[in-house]
Amino acid sequence: MAVTRLRMDFTPLRQSRDYRLLFFSGVITYLGSMITYVALPFQVAHLTDSYLAVGLIGLVEIAPLIIFGLYGGSLADSIDRRIMVLATEFSALILVAVLLVNSLLPEPQLWVLYVIAVLLAANNGLQRPSLDAMTPRLVPHDQLAAAGALNTIKWNLGSIVGPAIGGLLLSAGGAASAYAFDVVSFAVSFLLLWRLRALRPLTDTTEKPSLHHIVEGMRYAASRRDLLGTYAVDLIAMIFAFPYALFPFLAVELGAPWALGLLYAASAAGGLIVTFTSGWVPRINHHGRAVVFGALLWGAGMALVGVTQSLWFVLFFLAVAGAGDMVSGIFRGLIWNQTIPDEMRGRMAGIEMLSYSIGPQLGQVRSSAAASLTNLRMSFVSGGVMCIVGVTLAAFTMPTLWKYDTRKSVDLQRESMIKKFTADDSSSQDDNA
Repeated sequence: MAVTRLRMDFTPLRQSRDYRLLFFSGVITYLGSMITYVALPFQVAHLTDSYLAVGLIGLVEIAPLIIFGLYGGSLADSIDRRIMVLATEFSALILVAVLLVNSLLPEPQLWVLYVIAVLLAANNGLQRPSLDAMTPRLVPHDQLAAAGALNTIKWNLGSIVGPAIGGLLLSAGGAASAYAFDVVSFAVSFLLLWRLRALRPLTDTTEKPSLHHIVEGMRYAASRRDLLGTYAVDLIAMIFAFPYALFPFLAVELGAPWALGLLYAASAAGGLIVTFTSGWVPRINHHGRAVVFGALLWGAGMALVGVTQSLWFVLFFLAVAGAGDMVSGIFRGLIWNQTIPDEMRGRMAGIEMLSYSIGPQLGQVRSSAAASLTNLRMSFVSGGVMCIVGVTLAAFTMPTLWKYDTRKSVDLQRESMIKKFTADDSSSQDDNA
C-alpha cells in the first residue's frame, strides 16, 4: 500500500495525446540542448584557453533572456501558443545548425559562438512562457499535480544524461558531433510539436503584445502575495545557495577530480528520486509550506556539503539538496498552474524566468566571491545558512504563501470551475485526433 501511494502517476501521459506529444518533444529537445550547453563552453575554452572567455558566455545571455522572456510572456497570452513554440523550435534548430557549420570550418570563429549564445538565449526567452503555459490547457485540472511531476523528468534526465553524452561526443568527434546531435533533436521535437492542436487565447478580447500588456501582468503578480512568495523563495534559494561554479575546486580539494561529473549530477539525481516517488504530491494541500520546506532542505544540504570531507557524503548531501529543490519546484509549479488565469499564464511564466535565470547567475557570483574572501568550505556553509535564514524570513513576512491551502484558495476554485467548461473540448479533440 505504501509503495502504491509513492508510485508516480502517469495518467496524463495515458489520457492526453497532446500532453504526450509535448512531454516527449521536451525530453528529446532538452537532452540535445544540454549537450550544446556542454559543447559551447568547451569550444570557447578550446579556442581561447581563457576562464574569462568561458564565463562571458553566461554573462551575455542574461539580458536577452530577461528582455525576451518578458516579451515572450506577453506573446504567449496573445497568440496561438502552438505557433509560438513551433516558430522558436525551428529558430533554435537553425541557430544550432550555424554552430555546427562554424565548428566544421578550418578555423572556427569565436565571435559566432557569442552571437549564437545571445540569440539562443533570446529564443529561449520567447519560447519558454508559451511552453510552460501549455500544460494547464492539455490536462484536466485534477491531473496537474501528476503532470507537474512528469514535467520535471525531462529536466532531471537531461541534466544527468545530457552532459554525459555531450562529454562522450566531444571526446569522440569534437564540438561538431555534439551540435549535430542537437540539430537532430530539434528536428524530431519540431515534428512532434507540429502534431499538437491549436492553443489560441480563450477570449476574443486579448490585448496585443505591448509594454502595457507586460506591466498589466506585473500588476497581477504584485496583487498575488502567494505568487510573490514563490518567486521570493526561489530567488533567495538560488542567490545564496547555488555554488555550482565551485564544483571544479571542490572536486580537487576532495582529491577526486574524476568525480566532477558526479558533483554536477548529484542534485539532479536527488530530484529524479523525488519525481519517481511523487505519488504523494496530490495528497498535500498546504502547497506554500511545501515550497518553503523544500527550499530549506536545499539550503541545509548545501551547508552540510561544506562540513564533510568525504566525497560520498558530499554527493549524498547534494542529492538531498536536489530533492528539496525538486519538492519546492513541484509545488511552486502547482500554485502557478492551478491558480493563474489562462489569459495571464504566459506573462507569469515570463516573470518566473527572472527567478530561475537571474538567481543562479547571481548565486555563482556570490559563491565565488565568498570563497575568495573566506575559503571554499565557508562559501558552501555560509550560503546554505543564509538560504535558510532568508527563506524563513520570506515565509514569516509573506504569510499568504505559508497559509496557502488548496481547500481554501479562491483562485484555485475559480480556475477549477473554468477548467470544467474547457475539459470537454480538450477531450473531444484528443479523441478525434
